[in-house]
Amino acid sequence: MRIQRVFARRLVAAIMLVIATACLSGPATAACRDLVVQSAGYTVCSFDPKTEEIRVYHSDPEGKPFSGFDALVRQLWEERHYLVFATNGGMYHADLSPVGLFVEYGVERRPISTKAGWGNFHLLPNGVFSLTDGKAAITESRCYARRHGAADYATQSGPMLVIGGTMHPKFLPDSDSFKIRNGVGVDRDGKVHFVISNTPVRLYDFARLFRDTLGCPNALYLDGTISSAYIPERGRRDRLFPLGPIIAVIGTVPQLSSSSGRTP
Repeated sequence: MRIQRVFARRLVAAIMLVIATACLSGPATAACRDLVVQSAGYTVCSFDPKTEEIRVYHSDPEGKPFSGFDALVRQLWEERHYLVFATNGGMYHADLSPVGLFVEYGVERRPISTKAGWGNFHLLPNGVFSLTDGKAAITESRCYARRHGAADYATQSGPMLVIGGTMHPKFLPDSDSFKIRNGVGVDRDGKVHFVISNTPVRLYDFARLFRDTLGCPNALYLDGTISSAYIPERGRRDRLFPLGPIIAVIGTVPQLSSSSGRTP
């Protein structure tokens, strides 16, 4: 009987996942495009936070990390939402807990870190991607700690790629470090650009893409090798690595009408 119950739960979860994915044929879809700059390929997905719902996630209501996109899809479906787009949203410890600041639903789950140290996260200056009242921002961490009030959502990562129109001073144009990378930038109109490279790239070239091609005066590195994306209309759902924080763009499942199907 126990095996049957487990099988039944998994079957229901699988059906829910299929239904949730089917809902993505609705009005909200990811605005993604492919770019090739200096022989390197990138996928760029852009959103306006004034009209589209961008959030950061980490754990389900019981406190268990989602660890990937599939669990988040199921949780959102229970809340009558669905994923339009998602990507890994910052670095994390071995237990998948966020490194540095993490704010979810207006609650600070982890405090900000402004210390120098080992690894990309501590390659100062690092920064914070935040969302407050429909406005997105990328702010250098120490400046955020001094000046920023309460955010609706925030995640800290590092290093900054572009700071006030200037590329990170420690990036080298002739570096021999090539990796798949992803990051986020906010342009002068307030639009948010998520980028994941399709080929290994240097940090220098990745930062220049945000500044010179996408027009982002501020941009933040999210991660390297584990870089993952969920873009359903392209059939992309990366599952190679467990994930800590996740940045997601969500849509609302339309209500059903008893007489005429879905309501507007």
